[in-house]
Amino acid sequence: MGAYVDSREDHRMDDRVTIAVMDAGIGLLAAAAAVRHLRPDADLVLSSDPEGMPWGPRTPRDITARALAVAASAAAHRPQALIVACNTATVHALPALRARFEPDLPVIGTVPAVKPAAAAGGPVAVWATPATTGSPYQRALIRQFADGTSVTEVPCPGLSDAVEHADQAATGLAIAAAARRTPEDVRAVVLGCTHYELVAERIRAAVRRPGRPPLALYGSAHAVAAQALRRIGRPPAPESRADGTLTTILSGREAPLPASVLTYAQGRLLLRAAGAVSPA
Repeated sequence: MGAYVDSREDHRMDDRVTIAVMDAGIGLLAAAAAVRHLRPDADLVLSSDPEGMPWGPRTPRDITARALAVAASAAAHRPQALIVACNTATVHALPALRARFEPDLPVIGTVPAVKPAAAAGGPVAVWATPATTGSPYQRALIRQFADGTSVTEVPCPGLSDAVEHADQAATGLAIAAAARRTPEDVRAVVLGCTHYELVAERIRAAVRRPGRPPLALYGSAHAVAAQALRRIGRPPAPESRADGTLTTILSGREAPLPASVLTYAQGRLLLRAAGAVSPA
């Protein structure tokens, strides 16, 4: 255990809810917005690493080092829980993050929603980054939670980067290419990268099949937000007065969110709820 100091007593005294959310980039918006929906009164600390992204091509050791640094910046603000809103960081850095911060600071990882998608009945497609598609990590999830269900792994090259930079044309091209690789008979699509949840409706439209019911999309944001609240013993309170604050940390320094977040409903929600109007 490092030098992280338990501040839960301080939180009990003022009864505030403070949740930190971390990622390499703006993929954290989906989980942060889910927390805001469940607890409008929660103070949010968003910590990302724009100077070091993307994390996917980096070595596991480098990903872990950068994830620990991003988490430490968030922990300095004394949250009660830390959401790792990144599949790559969860795969490579979750054990190190938990060793460093738990039990004082619960750390909640993000796992693609293969289990609920398979439970609802297949066939299922899992959209993920090329690095994750076919990886031992994803294959293990499919074996564990989708045994007996037809699952197609669909790589989505360029999609997360296009979403990160709010490049609408590149996002559309990447979605269309992934939709062509998605079998006609699938009934559900698992969004295996947190960035994909920001463009869920564009994905839904792209995979819509004439004469068939709309496909179900399965993301992880709501589940990880609910799990974070469970871990700290604070149930959802969607009717709470919306007075939660928003603190954003970019590569270790407090700074406004990039203007690209305004492209996405989740980003607009967070800024509106926090009274922020001028991202960088």
